[in-house]
Amino acid sequence: MKKISVLAATALALVSLGMVSCGTTNSSTVKDGNKYVPYDQRDGEEAVVYFTRKLSAEGLIAAYEQVNGEISGKVGVKLHTGEQNGPNIIPREWVRALLEKDLPDATIIETNTYYTGDRYTTDLHRKTLEVNGWTFAPVDIMDEEDTLTLPVKGGKWFDKMAVGSHLVNYESLVALTHFKGHTQGGFGGSNKNIGIGCADGRVGKAWIHTTPGQPNQWDIAEEEFMERMTESTKATIDHFGKHVTYVNVMRNMSVSCDCEGLAAAPVVTPDVGILSSTDLLAIDQACVDIIYAMTAEEHHDMVERIETRHGLRQLSYMKELGMGHDRYILIDLDNGGKKITAADAAKDLKPFVK
Repeated sequence: MKKISVLAATALALVSLGMVSCGTTNSSTVKDGNKYVPYDQRDGEEAVVYFTRKLSAEGLIAAYEQVNGEISGKVGVKLHTGEQNGPNIIPREWVRALLEKDLPDATIIETNTYYTGDRYTTDLHRKTLEVNGWTFAPVDIMDEEDTLTLPVKGGKWFDKMAVGSHLVNYESLVALTHFKGHTQGGFGGSNKNIGIGCADGRVGKAWIHTTPGQPNQWDIAEEEFMERMTESTKATIDHFGKHVTYVNVMRNMSVSCDCEGLAAAPVVTPDVGILSSTDLLAIDQACVDIIYAMTAEEHHDMVERIETRHGLRQLSYMKELGMGHDRYILIDLDNGGKKITAADAAKDLKPFVK
């Protein structure tokens, strides 16, 4: 791991030193991120994903306790704490109940943003944390002091990724993710929560989002963006090895990310439930499969957001990089561990009510 001084160098300077590729797309590697692959057209072994319809602290705890076998030592809980007064983030009281019961010594971990706003600097970020009620547990803004790089094994765009320097202070990682749409990524699941959320605000996020030497901060998009974000995630989960687990909450699913706060698009997709797994690809794939299994009226906006951004490339690239399985057994925690399908999980959903 190589430390870099955030104060002494900008992201563009680091790029010029050859630490990351310059961002031109090789069209021969694009893999149709706007095309959904049905379950029966996938191959490989099956992972296990747990599911509950209980959108509550009880449901969150039940889902987490199925997948926490390797979580030990100093634990970082990576979640999106949101912009000020953001309406769609995971309820604080649910997270508090989970930490009190199962993770009493854990720390919530975050990084500063690449865009100017409520969380752009550490001081602003800490004020936002207070406004949003994240005061019941310690919160570590991991790039508050510095950044360091972790290796990216087998990457196309990177051989290392810059993350908040405090990340390596933790022995286990719990990705507690609000699953939703995303303006750039199509959807935001555990992959986005880790890949963008652990990259530091000035260097790593710039490597993922911006081609140097041009004015558009967000010019890297579609398949290339999905691949860069996924390689960033790989650096982090490879670091933690088996000591990482994933919980996705399918609630208040705007097509906008939580980083848009009060400006997020209205929620029109019905709430579903909570999923958990020790397999990164499987949990994000299962959430996407449930979205696609909804009725056309229920999933229209979310599917449009995913496909227009080519977000499905997140899934196919995770599979190419060996980051999990896109086939899985879905276990219904509400019905004695019965095996169900994504279509079963999407049955009889009620319209979202604010």
